[in-house]
Amino acid sequence: MNGIAALGFRVAGDYSDGHAWVRGKIVAKYRASMRTSLRAFQKISGDGLPPNFVADFDMLKHKDLDLSVRLGALLGFNALLLASAIQPISASPGAPLSLDAPTQPWPVFVITLGVLLLSVSGYLCVRGILVGEEFDPEGIEESPEMLVRRLFAAFCRSIDVQMKMLRFASRFTIAGGAVTLAGCIWIMAAKMVG
Repeated sequence: MNGIAALGFRVAGDYSDGHAWVRGKIVAKYRASMRTSLRAFQKISGDGLPPNFVADFDMLKHKDLDLSVRLGALLGFNALLLASAIQPISASPGAPLSLDAPTQPWPVFVITLGVLLLSVSGYLCVRGILVGEEFDPEGIEESPEMLVRRLFAAFCRSIDVQMKMLRFASRFTIAGGAVTLAGCIWIMAAKMVG
């Protein structure tokens, strides 16, 4: 397994015939050149296509694209929430949501926690978006059936990772947004009362 580094995520399904799946864990393999992958794909589409290849490939491709769009939308939403979350910390003294760290340490801590949670969500979104569908055609160039299986395994791996990242990122976004909102309400209430 030279060149393979396990990332440590568990995903559903058994794609043990592909290099994208080793001992129940997702793995990353050194990238084959695009030219090699293109030749392998041309071999698949040139002869010996399994039945329903195009329909299966389109379904996987569309699901992968759908998840990438969702992750991108969540990343953009996180950016808006982060811009709002840092407002109390960066606002000028006297502004409605301004904070003074020495005299208001707990509200500053709450806002900082919200920023941290939203940042983790953004990281998970980027990590999910960057998952590729590369596969290694080495040794199976003459077997269209094995090439198809490795291609589908790569797509399934990508989809599984993106779904996991989206699920975790959504939770961190909700938590970060809720903590930030609670901090802002706390700041406003303190200013109105005091």
